[in-house]
Amino acid sequence: MKNQITCLLGALVMIAWASTSAAQELPSTYDPGELFAPLTLPNPVNRYRSADGSPGPDYWQNGVNYEIHASLDVENNRLNASEIITYVNHSSDALDSLWLQLDQNIYRSDSRAALWMEKQPTEFTQGFELAVVETARNGHTLDAEYIVDDTRMQVRLRKPLAAGDQLQLRIGYQFDVPGDFGGRNGWNKTPDGKIFDIAQWFPRMAVYDDLRGWDTSPYLGAEFYLEYGTVDYYVTVPWDMLVAGSGELQNPAEVLTKVQRERLKKAHGSDATVTIRGVDEVGSRKSRPVQSGTLTWHYRMQNTRDVAFSASRAFIWDAARMQLENNNAALAMSFYPAQSAGNERWGRSTEYLKHAVEEFSRRWRVYPYPAAVNVAANVSGMEYPGLLFDGMDTKGENLFWITAHEIGHTWFPMVVGSNERRDAWMDEGFNTFIDIYESDAFEKGIYGPKRDSEYAPGGGNPVEEIQELLADQDAPVIMMPADAISEKYRHPVSYFKTALGLVLLREQILGPQRFDWAFRRYISNWSFRHPSPSDFFRSMNSAAGEDLDWFWRGWFMHNWQLDMAVQAVNSVDNDSFQGSEIIVASLDKLVLPATMEINFHDGSSQRMRLPVEIWMQKPTRTIQIGGSKLIDSVTIDPDAVIPDRDRSNNVWRHAAN
Repeated sequence: MKNQITCLLGALVMIAWASTSAAQELPSTYDPGELFAPLTLPNPVNRYRSADGSPGPDYWQNGVNYEIHASLDVENNRLNASEIITYVNHSSDALDSLWLQLDQNIYRSDSRAALWMEKQPTEFTQGFELAVVETARNGHTLDAEYIVDDTRMQVRLRKPLAAGDQLQLRIGYQFDVPGDFGGRNGWNKTPDGKIFDIAQWFPRMAVYDDLRGWDTSPYLGAEFYLEYGTVDYYVTVPWDMLVAGSGELQNPAEVLTKVQRERLKKAHGSDATVTIRGVDEVGSRKSRPVQSGTLTWHYRMQNTRDVAFSASRAFIWDAARMQLENNNAALAMSFYPAQSAGNERWGRSTEYLKHAVEEFSRRWRVYPYPAAVNVAANVSGMEYPGLLFDGMDTKGENLFWITAHEIGHTWFPMVVGSNERRDAWMDEGFNTFIDIYESDAFEKGIYGPKRDSEYAPGGGNPVEEIQELLADQDAPVIMMPADAISEKYRHPVSYFKTALGLVLLREQILGPQRFDWAFRRYISNWSFRHPSPSDFFRSMNSAAGEDLDWFWRGWFMHNWQLDMAVQAVNSVDNDSFQGSEIIVASLDKLVLPATMEINFHDGSSQRMRLPVEIWMQKPTRTIQIGGSKLIDSVTIDPDAVIPDRDRSNNVWRHAAN
């Protein structure tokens, strides 16, 4: 009799439990037909770009090599130079003109950028002052017919450059090196002498590709799109200056002392930082191989889009080996003035640089260059192939973060050569994404978690911090052209939202195993090539084995928000012995796979994964849970790892609780 009473009471309790779970209707703007509609990507599949996102069987890109001879006039802050450009036409088209980029012209008072910038400049230079422009072909040299328009130059050829043919351009030029107003290059004073940071310093070939022909976007402030090749360059400076350059020094016996060469040899075998020129040697005549006149530093870099250099008599110099697969000779090096010395400041720069390169190489692709150089500069955070300009006053965690970020640009876009002029997110966002894991890895996360410092200060939860941007009706989408994104939104959109999108893709949608394999494949396929956004989207779809078009549409092409909710929990046929039904809903335009946690009255719990496919037909779904256990609560996204805009409706609790 007692057992019958107990069972009867238990049944009454379960009936009462079920009767308190009335459905809560919530308004929804979710349209599965809109999110999961077929997606037409901007660039079609063809013989140049394959359906799996890899280069097609007829993919091509033109080649360019540079030989540059430059001299630095330290007193007048001027650079004088000449270059020979060897340009090879690998396309099937005959080219009747060639386009070059003249980035120094951004500093002219009549430049487009001068009016485009939100804060208009008040200091200017004359930009590139061209003395000679010639073409040379088959031993014949002719004065070139050319026009200069803003930051572009068109050289009109008397005879078209046929498919498979090549020619040389010979250009003599000079320009005033801008001061503090230079932004990405310039000069500044220190107690021990000027530091010159020289970038975007030679006329460079624009890209001619299968997407647009000549890509002649003017230089307004977004970054670069350049062809690959070898840059052989010579920089003549006063005898007492050091020159830090992209690539590998070709003539150390001519510009370094015997002691410095021995120290460099030691650094090649040392994981600890080795001093090449110490703070006590700055200003010492013994630290230079000659005592008057000038020295010419010869650097060479292969398979690169660009080079930069820095020159100063104020430099301390240190270095250490980077242990890389098949590249044991690679060096991490830092150049900085005395006021930046010390372990609290730049004394750990080489250590930070070494770790970042080794970690990025291990995770994504081996670093391809013989050296990585960090220069303490007036420029606070700017990347060039193999060389970084970081602020000389930067220290501690900020120096670590900016060093890792700027050298991370080696992978995006120095190796994977996306078009920064148009698609800033493909370098800044991808690079911010890989920064996150580097910050976690260095000394067990002492400087983690990494956040975009301008948008998410304090290292808060990024899926909460993104809500303000997603709710902003004026915010541009990630796919907006770079120059059309105002400074207010540049970091939040191109850096932070893109990086968070990749984190969601890796951690929540695909999982690390599928994401990492697909991402590495994308990097490998497009190393030293020019991918478009469509190539990236197709590559990840194919290699990860997942149709992600809904995610590209919602996160990259729109600012759609996510709002998932638990509407109700009911017993099956009002009988808890037959199990429970959980009604979940999508209330906004985006969905993501999510974890649902069920807590039972007996203290046990269960987690299950809700795939995106449950939302392909309608905005509500009923999830059946077998068994007779009473449900106390249900929570969608219990760990707060997806950007749900309203967490108040993520949780259902029984009325008795």
